[in-house]
Amino acid sequence: MRGLALLLIAAAPLFAEDAAGIMERVGRNQERAEKLRSVYLFQQDVQIRLHRGGRKLAREERHRFTVAPGPNGISKERVSFAGRYTDGGKTVEYDRPGYKYKGLDIDAEIAGDLVDELTADKSSRDGLAADLFPLTPEQQRKYKFRFEGPQSYAGREVFRITFKPKTRESASWAGEALIDAAAYEPVLITTWLARGVPMAVRVLLGTNLKHLGFKVAYQQVDDGAWFPVSYGGEFQLKALFFYKRTISISMRNEEFRRADISSYITYDLR
Repeated sequence: MRGLALLLIAAAPLFAEDAAGIMERVGRNQERAEKLRSVYLFQQDVQIRLHRGGRKLAREERHRFTVAPGPNGISKERVSFAGRYTDGGKTVEYDRPGYKYKGLDIDAEIAGDLVDELTADKSSRDGLAADLFPLTPEQQRKYKFRFEGPQSYAGREVFRITFKPKTRESASWAGEALIDAAAYEPVLITTWLARGVPMAVRVLLGTNLKHLGFKVAYQQVDDGAWFPVSYGGEFQLKALFFYKRTISISMRNEEFRRADISSYITYDLR
């Protein structure tokens, strides 16, 4: 490992000019990895919390899914759910997604929408929204990359690469990626919002986002298949002049096993 590290340090000037080349290899490997992911079943735990000011819990939901390959993406079956909300200092538990305890329950709407949008992209092989991280060749065309040097992370030699949008309009995220130096697969990717909510939206609608960003970690399962195993983020949301929450969401994938690729499992998600 030490020899590899020295070799990477010596080659740093070369890689500094070719960060895009490294990410291009990552993009090709991601296309291959998505095909490999399509033959796996796994368990997925998703948790979302919404806090009022002073970190007082407003709502919390925990979902557990069995995730199966489908012809064009994934299918998810919810196998357990637990939720609770607080109102007037009292905590009430509930057992079904989308439960509303009053006519206008913004927390219920936001919790359900975020779980669906951020962890249930049916067109992907792992559920993550594809536009959050610049991994696929299509997404990479929107970004500029810079090689920041080699380093060790969790016992692996990695390349550290930072990225930002090519233009203000091309993408919304900036961040850094740790790329496995041997496999050219992502190990850890951290993103943050590259630009704030437009002033006109904040003034006219009373809406703002702060500290928006996400982090996803990958591991090799077997047969060269790399999966996102943990994912999460936290941000502050102000909306409609009166609504303010700190929202955190986390996801964990585990218990991977190969499925029979000759047949697919289809779930009725109604």
